[in-house]
Amino acid sequence: MKTYKCKNIRNVALAGHGGSGKTSLAEALMYVSGGLDRMGKVADGSSVCDFDPDEIKRKISLNAALTYAEWKDVKINIIDTPGQFDFVGEMIEGVRAAESVIIALPAKDGVQVGTIKAYNQAKAEKKASMFVVTRMEEENSNFYRVLEELKTNFGPSICPIVVPFDKFGTVESYINLLEMKAYSYSAGGKRTEVEMPASENRLKGLRAAMAEAVAETDEELMMRYFENEGEDFTFAEIVKGIHDGIDQGVITPVVCCSGDTLASVDMLLDTIVYMLPSPDERPGEPKEGDHVKYDENGPLSAFVFKTVADPFVGKMSFVKVVQGRLTVSSPIVNATTGEAEKPGKVLAIKGKKQEELAEALAGDIVAVTKLNANTNDTLCDPSNVVKYDAMVFPQACFYKGVSAGNKGDDGKLGTAIRRLLEEDKTLSYSHNHETHQRILGGLGEQHIDVAVQKLKNKFGVDVETADMIIAYRETIRKKVSVEGKHKKQSGGHGQYGHVKMEFEPGDTDELVFEERVVGGSVPKNYFPAVEKGLQESIAHGVLAGYPVVKLKATLFDGSYHPVDSSEQAFKMAAHLAYKAGLQQASPCLLEPIMSLAITVPDDNTGDVMGIINKRRGAVLGMNPVGKGITEISAELPMAETGDFATVIRQMTRGMGGFTMEFARYEQLPSNLEAEVIANAPKFSEYEG
Repeated sequence: MKTYKCKNIRNVALAGHGGSGKTSLAEALMYVSGGLDRMGKVADGSSVCDFDPDEIKRKISLNAALTYAEWKDVKINIIDTPGQFDFVGEMIEGVRAAESVIIALPAKDGVQVGTIKAYNQAKAEKKASMFVVTRMEEENSNFYRVLEELKTNFGPSICPIVVPFDKFGTVESYINLLEMKAYSYSAGGKRTEVEMPASENRLKGLRAAMAEAVAETDEELMMRYFENEGEDFTFAEIVKGIHDGIDQGVITPVVCCSGDTLASVDMLLDTIVYMLPSPDERPGEPKEGDHVKYDENGPLSAFVFKTVADPFVGKMSFVKVVQGRLTVSSPIVNATTGEAEKPGKVLAIKGKKQEELAEALAGDIVAVTKLNANTNDTLCDPSNVVKYDAMVFPQACFYKGVSAGNKGDDGKLGTAIRRLLEEDKTLSYSHNHETHQRILGGLGEQHIDVAVQKLKNKFGVDVETADMIIAYRETIRKKVSVEGKHKKQSGGHGQYGHVKMEFEPGDTDELVFEERVVGGSVPKNYFPAVEKGLQESIAHGVLAGYPVVKLKATLFDGSYHPVDSSEQAFKMAAHLAYKAGLQQASPCLLEPIMSLAITVPDDNTGDVMGIINKRRGAVLGMNPVGKGITEISAELPMAETGDFATVIRQMTRGMGGFTMEFARYEQLPSNLEAEVIANAPKFSEYEG
């Protein structure tokens, strides 16, 4: 394909609630623009953007997919993002790479949680935005009800451009309010101009509202609007006014169409080309509080916004060129790592199809093979090293233990998960050496399920999941005095070590060891052996084998044998004293307490606080954060957080979320100890 200059590029992210028709819309844009010979469908697994085997199986988008359409000498880079909340990281990547966010919503369902989240993300990233009301052909579709919902939720910036005429329930024609012309559509999206509906007062009102919105984008137009007591703008002035209003964020256009029947898709393409901003019209790529403008004449710089780990092709980096020209021979340094990079191929991507390019200019989005770069890295000319701001992803909040289904795959599992983490920045992975469990974290149960399926499909590793094992602690609650004597005779030198010790609660998690031996009952050269024996012993407590914390041990007496005593004997004596002492010192279990920051709609705060109280948690405070959202600060035992992500999502219909981090350990209620002890992992015994 040919090389496009910055002014002839439009980068758009398709976003919205799950099932709102985004993938079908991307398919329609490609087909109507002549980029496809045949319309694929999500239902039969033939769509361009849903090509992953798991996407085909589930019939939903799981990954942000890149494709493009060419329309009126403009290249439209389309990033189709998932609408499922577990895969919000993919939407964040898509929105970052685009200048404009097209938010799809079905004419039957209207504004949903995913609609609001997509709009908020676009605004947070200061992107131009527009709404596309899809599936106009479905029964019970009601564009004008949806339009009112948009105005209610998103304010006066809502500006319809293409509206339906559906006097008898079904859409008879689509009306372009800019041209004030009506069109009907036949099979294949072929349009025919038809007579405008007679005396349609609603259309006049919409046209007048559009003119007022255009007037507000320019002082001169505003003066003319008031002088003429209404509209007096040419078609070119209206198009420019809407374009400028979208760019400034004061106009959010609305277009309706049908991705399946292709009706009005051509007018959507026109809207994208003529009204959405090109990269060089936007502020540029963010860098330390400032922006770098898109400029094909500057020194090369590009931002890696997505990484795909392919076991056959290798790592594929999706990059947006910010300045200069990207070719396979471009000298490149990775500003994040400081290492030189050598591109393999520069590719135009259409779903899973790839076309090699000679070069990509500033503003374009392409894929590059054989880079060591990761998501959020900046690639640049060695003579002009710059680093663009990294994307911020939500933290994992749902965890599962994972293990290889085939024991021979243990080594492969760690490598495969690390490759997966390069691809999905919302996943986390850790190996808890205390519980001997590998922990995979994500944003929800479906997220983990999909990650496990990817490990099998991409890397050939069967993975079994289990609930995360909680790493408890043990401690004591009272002071005791005990002795430990290790005495063994077996021919030749024997073994003899004898200690008398006090054990009491300490102030720190680390073992505090002191001695106040008088009279040389235990020689000083054995003190380190006693301490070492205790340090090794506290790895496992006497209740369930968990590590012991907040323990103070004092050696105050003992005895020794001039021939049979040794460091090993005193280590064993210390261990015996430790076991006897802890059993007598009222041992108890400590559980990890997590600190949570929970954001929920104001209407759900009472329900969420109720859930926290039922789960042995405590609400510490509430803070309104705006737009009907409140942040609740709370503490919750880790054992009660297993399904908390699912509960919060269900309770708030997807609007809620939370982050959590470890706060401290607290005593586990005595009525829960028996179950924890019974289910504790089998820890290795002290060997001395």
